[in-house]
This record gives sequence, structure tokens and C-alpha cells, in this order.
Amino acid sequence: MQISVARDVFQLAQVFTISRGSRTQAEVLTVEVVGNGARGVGECVPYARYGETLDSVTAQIEGFSGAWPDLPDALPAGAARNALDCAYWDHAAKKAGKRVWDLLSLPTPQPEITAYTLSLDTPEAMEQQAAKNAARPLLKIKLGTPDDMARLEAVRRGAPDVPIIVDANEGWTAEVYADLAPHLIRLGVQMVEQPLPAGQDEMLAEIARPLPVCADESCHDRASLPGLRGKYDMVNIKLDKTGGLTEALALKRQALAEGYGVMVGCMVGSSLAMAPATILAQGVAFTDLDGPLLLAEDRDQPLVFDEKGVHPPAAALWG
Repeated sequence: MQISVARDVFQLAQVFTISRGSRTQAEVLTVEVVGNGARGVGECVPYARYGETLDSVTAQIEGFSGAWPDLPDALPAGAARNALDCAYWDHAAKKAGKRVWDLLSLPTPQPEITAYTLSLDTPEAMEQQAAKNAARPLLKIKLGTPDDMARLEAVRRGAPDVPIIVDANEGWTAEVYADLAPHLIRLGVQMVEQPLPAGQDEMLAEIARPLPVCADESCHDRASLPGLRGKYDMVNIKLDKTGGLTEALALKRQALAEGYGVMVGCMVGSSLAMAPATILAQGVAFTDLDGPLLLAEDRDQPLVFDEKGVHPPAAALWG
């Protein structure tokens, strides 16, 4: 089996901002696994929050010399292992002439309603973005500053009837969250993601959680689950955190068995990065696979998004 990795850049439709910074393009790594008459592909998004860079993840991928079953021992959960695992799944499907969900003995995936993300901005700009997207079935609002009340009010004015979830990206303190929580409920917010920094979230076990709190940066793979007990109600599963579809499916099963709700999320990447996650997203509480909707350009054979949600990939894209 020959493994290669390349860098690809996709321009965003507009500046995307969260509490940690802004970006105008998605820089991704595309992995190819070729051999035995088949070619598989996978994509990952190295994430600086987790100490990853394009160079460091490329080195991890190029340094891998084992076989597919060796991945969990050879590489930690993260972007490099994700791209390789998803490429191997695509290779296995292409070689067998079957879809990945058939190899997994899972039902054919159905479309899933996905959130559409409004990035952090001034209240006025966020109100305009909310109004522009008020017909969407679910909005995800990026927050994470001490001054978010005005932003919340503005988004609700712009989209008075749309269900909303909120992502603070570790940007609040326990005091800020406690002050905001009643207003989140008043404004119809259905869930809040990662209000406090990972590793500094013990207060979530001490303060009231009047609406579900979802672990994102605090949850990577199954090893994260013991540290979430009593603090979180849900987990956000992302392939770039788990290290691929294999661990993501295992994390979903265990999280559900332990009583957590499940959200399936993404980094800002192309349809190739989202494609495996459409399998993972089946039947979860919230799906946030809007990465391609934020791009000005995408892969050939991109995922289909319509009123039913995000559809599973065509075989020509992945799986």
C-alpha cells in the first residue's frame, strides 16, 4: 500500500470567526492510499488548538509505515489518524465494490438536518446574518466573549423562529455562563457547547445546567468520557478529534450507553472531510456538518445539501 499526502486550500465564502481568531480559507490535508487495485482518499484539518500544524500532521502521516489495524497504536487520536483511517475505509469500499456502511453492517444513511454556523461578529452583523439565514432549520451561533448578550438578542431578532444552539469555544467563565444561562433559555437556545475552557470546567458540576451542555474541546475519544461525568450532558464527536471513523463510531456507542446525548460536528473543511461523518450522524441529537456551506469552492462530486439536510456521499467522492 502506498500512502501520499497533499495540501489543499479552499477559500471561504466569507471571513469565519470564533473566540480564538479568524480565517479566510480552509487549509486541509488530503491523503491517498493506493494498492491492490484500489485508491482510497481521506481529508483532515490540522487544528492549532490541539497543537497540530500542517507540517506536523504531514510528518505523522508520512511517518506511518504500518497497516490499517496498526493505526490506533501508531498514532494518537487526531487529524493524521483521521485522514488515514478514512482513506483506508474508502479504499476498502472501493476494493470490495460496496459502500462503507455496508462494510459496517449499518443501514443506508439518510439525510440529516444540519446546523448552519454564524461566526462571531458585531451584534449588527450577526443580526443581518441571522436574517439572511432565517429559513434554515437550525442555526449555530459562535460566541465566547463577556459581551455576548447583545449578540444573542440580535440573532433572535434576525431569526425569531429558528431553533438555535450556541458554541462558546471555551470563551466564558463560570460567572459569565451563569449570568447568561437564563437568557439562553428565554431566547430559545436548545444547547450550549463548551462554555468553559477544557481542563477548567469543574464548575459545570457545581452550577445549575438549565439547558444541555455539550463537551467539544473536552471530549476527543473514548478515553475522555470518564472526565466528563457530572459536568456535561452531551458530547460533540468530530473525526479530527477521534482520529477517524473507527474510533468515532466506538465513541458514539459508548457515549450513548453512558447516557450522553450526541452531536456530530466538524472542522471547516470540504465535502470529503464531512462525507464519513454523515454515517456517524445518523440519529444523533444535533448534526453540524456545514463545512462545505461555508466554502466558496469545494471538491468535485460535493455533498448534497437541501431541505432534507446533508445527504450521504456519492461513491465518487468517498465511501
